[in-house]
Amino acid sequence: MKKVYFTVLSILVPFLGFTKADDKKNSQTEEVKKTTEAKEDGDTKSPFTFSGYLDSYYIGNFNKPLSRSNTGVANARAFDITSGQFQLGLVQTKMTYANDKSEAVVDLTFGPNADLGNYGNLVSVLNPDYTGMALAIKQAYFTYNFTDKFSMTAGQFGTHIGYEVIDAPVNFNYSLSNLFNNGPFYHTGLKATYAFSDRASLMLGIVNNVDGLGDNNRQKGFISQLFFAPVENWNVYLNYMGSNEASQDVPSVPQDKAFYSIFDLTTSYQITEKFLLGLNAAYGSQKGDFQGGGGPSSAQTWGGAAVYANVALSDVFAIGARYENFNNTDGPRGLVNSAGVGTKVNSFTLTGNFTLADGHVLLKPELRIDSYPKFGNSSEGQQFEDSDGRYTNNSQTTLGMAFIYSF
Repeated sequence: MKKVYFTVLSILVPFLGFTKADDKKNSQTEEVKKTTEAKEDGDTKSPFTFSGYLDSYYIGNFNKPLSRSNTGVANARAFDITSGQFQLGLVQTKMTYANDKSEAVVDLTFGPNADLGNYGNLVSVLNPDYTGMALAIKQAYFTYNFTDKFSMTAGQFGTHIGYEVIDAPVNFNYSLSNLFNNGPFYHTGLKATYAFSDRASLMLGIVNNVDGLGDNNRQKGFISQLFFAPVENWNVYLNYMGSNEASQDVPSVPQDKAFYSIFDLTTSYQITEKFLLGLNAAYGSQKGDFQGGGGPSSAQTWGGAAVYANVALSDVFAIGARYENFNNTDGPRGLVNSAGVGTKVNSFTLTGNFTLADGHVLLKPELRIDSYPKFGNSSEGQQFEDSDGRYTNNSQTTLGMAFIYSF
């Protein structure tokens, strides 16, 4: 989703199936890599490009949940939510027009996961009330380059928050982190980026709100991102969003007292040609109503951190691990236990990456373990379902494979 093109934020290049935090950052901050890597027709370059991907997966769940769902009580997984059967994930089609001064992008997604990452902004193929096989606008924006250092982007664009993105070929791991799962995902508004040098830039923007085309009140959100590269191959992004998300018809807290904010650090360091380390840490706060869902009268917080390590073992195979701790015990986000009270989780994910067909085919075998605190003293009422349909497990182990084709 994030490719910062006119600036030099694409300092690190993905290699051997690796995806670095800056690739994600660059595509969601997206002053987008100039897509004049367009096709050549004789001596002329086409300003149009067409790209995309499709992904499917099979996930086995060692708990053998009766419902064949990996989500547990609430919001435990983002896209890989179904176990014990082959599933379509997402189909993306991205169309780009670019010249020396501007770029326009229309980025559409289809399939079961389209609504999960773009809720509030989707159209079902057959029925407006059915979202299982939706069409969603993931991004639709244009960028104008006033100079080689300063540009502005208007429209709907992927969020700058976080290490991971919706796009399965871009992330090293197939399953998504809890930091990703708890958003935000996209914004609609206006942002400007200024590149001080090849190693530093600043983005500032005004958007409607968190994850929405329209605005649920008359307030506007503020977004920012400071990028700097302290040394070669080390990229750092300091991200922020603050917004009054109260709906006008929810009087739980005076509307002018409601506020959502998130601070996010994303960094990656290519230590050697074959070894990459990454880190994502975030801290958020919510007071008052959040988009009609109610909210606390005093500020409640959440936060977490994820560490990434990827190693290329050959030209076609790499392996990577992610360890994450996410804490929502105050309860403002969606990660809750069977009593509807906020909880926390430790997750470990080990992913292989086979890169075939000149990079078009990606096969990702993956093991993931999620561990939650035991709730109460009962053998039931825990986070995850067993084969009898009872919630007796406070941990979950899954093993499966993702099948991805990008073009």
